[in-house]
Amino acid sequence: MNVHRIRAITLDLDDTLWEIAPVIRRAESELWQWLQINYPRIVEKWSADEIVRVRMDLADELPDKAHDFRFLRKTVLKRIAVNSGYSEDLVEPAFDVFDAARNRVELFPEVLAELSWLTGHFRLVAITNGNANLQTIGIAHYFDDIVTSVEVGIAKPARPIFDEAINRAGVEPHETLHVGDHPESDILGAHNAGMRTGWINRTQATWPDHLQSPDIACDSMSGIRQLLEPAVRER
Repeated sequence: MNVHRIRAITLDLDDTLWEIAPVIRRAESELWQWLQINYPRIVEKWSADEIVRVRMDLADELPDKAHDFRFLRKTVLKRIAVNSGYSEDLVEPAFDVFDAARNRVELFPEVLAELSWLTGHFRLVAITNGNANLQTIGIAHYFDDIVTSVEVGIAKPARPIFDEAINRAGVEPHETLHVGDHPESDILGAHNAGMRTGWINRTQATWPDHLQSPDIACDSMSGIRQLLEPAVRER
């Protein structure tokens, strides 16, 4: 890969800049506790596992909405509220409880320093299938833009979400490096859009044999900077 041609970086968020699984577990736990206090019939009638199954069934029922996690969660809340004898009015305050916890993330140790360096030298655009609020998290000022699956209408690895990010960055696909943790959602998707690719492999996973290898593989965001820094110095 010719790093001298890179003018923009697109970044995945969940599991690239922070670990998402514990965040979602905590958010769901806080929502459950809130429901238990304010709408106890829901907790008496439904288990957490049953609600997960309702959400999965809803995604199967409405495949054109499967990428919109906010819609899925709110619709499930509406259905279990009505089924438990409550008004739909609980949906917004309940989701606010979940959303506030979902945006309390712990950035990986190197992330702030690397974002600060990247934004000083490249156009920086976030690409996410999730619902992270960069303003709430406190890192929005590092990014020129954010592209979500909800606004594009389709999730990674589908090409349109990457095309939209390239367009907003104002560069050509081959001038864009997409950085993410997921071999298919991030690396395959970006490769199919003509982008250069950087795999963040924090877990020392083995690269899937059936996929084309990424242009870069490293265990943290610091590895991306180490590769790009010499080219930046030569500008």
